[in-house]
Amino acid sequence: MPTSVTRINLMDLDESGLRAFFQSIGEKPFRAAQVMKWIYHQGIIDFDRMTNLGLDLRQRLMLIAEIVPPRVLKTQTSVDGTCKWLMGFGGGNAIETVFIPQPKRGTLCISSQVGCALNCTFCATGAQGFSRNLTTGEIIGQVWQAAKILGQDRNGRSRITNVVLMGMGEPLLNFDAVVSALSLLRHDLGFGLAARRVTLSTAGLVPGIDRLRDTIDVALAVSLHAPVDDLREKLVPLNKKYPIAELLRSCADYVGAKRKRTITFEYTLIDGINDHPEHARKLVKLLRRLPSKLNLIPFNPFPGTQFRCSSDESIRRFQKIVMQGGLIAIVRKTRGDDIDAACGQLVGKVLDRTRRSERIRQQRITNR
Repeated sequence: MPTSVTRINLMDLDESGLRAFFQSIGEKPFRAAQVMKWIYHQGIIDFDRMTNLGLDLRQRLMLIAEIVPPRVLKTQTSVDGTCKWLMGFGGGNAIETVFIPQPKRGTLCISSQVGCALNCTFCATGAQGFSRNLTTGEIIGQVWQAAKILGQDRNGRSRITNVVLMGMGEPLLNFDAVVSALSLLRHDLGFGLAARRVTLSTAGLVPGIDRLRDTIDVALAVSLHAPVDDLREKLVPLNKKYPIAELLRSCADYVGAKRKRTITFEYTLIDGINDHPEHARKLVKLLRRLPSKLNLIPFNPFPGTQFRCSSDESIRRFQKIVMQGGLIAIVRKTRGDDIDAACGQLVGKVLDRTRRSERIRQQRITNR
């Protein structure tokens, strides 16, 4: 019986990977540039339509390769214009991708894992548990799908001006696939985004930050959420392994290696937990010597959480204290909360291998 051939998804390959692929099949490396332009500049994934490739090569590619982005399973649009897509990969798993339109920019928030291996207590994604890492094609394919759906603005430019890896998952736990996707976001033959327009957000995986520093130039955001270790360990359990002092050392090294670069620290304000004036003053002492800015994020509720969002008064008081202390602090406007597209609300569909989601459900039943 003939055996089926596993075809390689060319979206899983960055430029160096594509050059190596074409060399491996006896083709010139410049074919990589031709194919990348078709995929990422023209939005074409049908080999038959790649007319500057010879017929023989196109027929060969149909046998050994494919170009497969994730499938859009569901689309939701918020009253504020935010768009959320449920994107699937087969096998029952799906992730969520969010586009946030603003007057002078359009930010796409993409996912790097199905679920999340970490268990931050204020995040809906973490409560779903973890299934697997996404491939490079599944990560960059979110951008490809969104760009195709959104089209161009009136000046013929892509509506996506910024991409942030702030969706489902911890990007630095999927390092190689994420870096390949970042390369495609940055490359002129890919989406051609400047370093400051591509942001990777991490919960504080110190070895990953150190490795990223020496690998590719992108903006870095760190989910801090508390100024002291004992509190941060309750909110971000990863802090037990990489405490704040070690994290800030890594952040300082990162900005030291990137000229004119700052770190964005994300701080979700939770009522009665981390929003006291004393927390704000400790945050000033912690960050004042580090080139940084602070994103203050009102907590976005999700089903089953015991946390509540800080009051507007508490948020403004917190912002005033840190700004008087010399920090740049912006209160992030909540977008897409009516479709559960706000920060910390992304859930998708996760075939949880950790059984965390089941344990959390049982705990909620017990506590009723």
